[in-house]
Amino acid sequence: MARLHRQLQPGFCYHVTVRCNNREFRLTRLECRELLLYAIKKCQEKYGFKLYALCIMSNHVHYLIEPKEPDDLPKIMHWLNWYTAMCFNRMLNRTGHFWEKRYHSTGFPISDKRRALNTLRYIHANPKAANMQQGWFYDFSNYGTYDRLTSDGITQWHPAFLALGTTLEICAAAYRKFCKKYKPQPKPEKKSHWGSKLLAGFNPIKKSQKQSPGQMPLWEAWKMPLGEIEEVAKKFVLANCLNPDIAVEQFTDTT
Repeated sequence: MARLHRQLQPGFCYHVTVRCNNREFRLTRLECRELLLYAIKKCQEKYGFKLYALCIMSNHVHYLIEPKEPDDLPKIMHWLNWYTAMCFNRMLNRTGHFWEKRYHSTGFPISDKRRALNTLRYIHANPKAANMQQGWFYDFSNYGTYDRLTSDGITQWHPAFLALGTTLEICAAAYRKFCKKYKPQPKPEKKSHWGSKLLAGFNPIKKSQKQSPGQMPLWEAWKMPLGEIEEVAKKFVLANCLNPDIAVEQFTDTT
């Protein structure tokens, strides 16, 4: 069966979700998250899109994107997923698909303020809804830029946010109050299917992965602009984290 064509229209922004293949938790490493932020920055320089919301979870990523041209969205996601998959596979010493073969996207007009605010809140609520934390601040989402009016170097405020008040402080207070009212809906339990009970007790024998002699640690051995990657990631994290004094300790250069 042929895939349905994406409905791409001018004046729209798109809530995009992309998952790791087999929903594996491949984005837990700090290095992977740093590289993803760097890749997003490079992709913005290439395609000139606006990014209103971002949340990097352990096995999936949420974006709220406004492409410069409607037809740019597939190009943006193709380049971003290709570049990061190539990098991650080399970093993690693996092969094959890193991302699921097709990203999910839902578009709506930029002028739809209600839809935009609900989407922003949904994306920013992901860590809280997943019981990863109690509050809204999260190192790898851009909620902090909306709450504290910081600049993270990658994202910007959605026009719907800027319409919440006459000053940025009023907008931030209104969005903070809007988020506090959010009650995430419980996700449906996974349904049992044929063979699932039989396979549940089956423990496959895992083959040990042998390292070739003289192989250097994956991150240090890879000739990438590590300083530039860390600079992009550091700016994003410190703009969005709960406590910058604590978050800065995860970076090697604390100046």
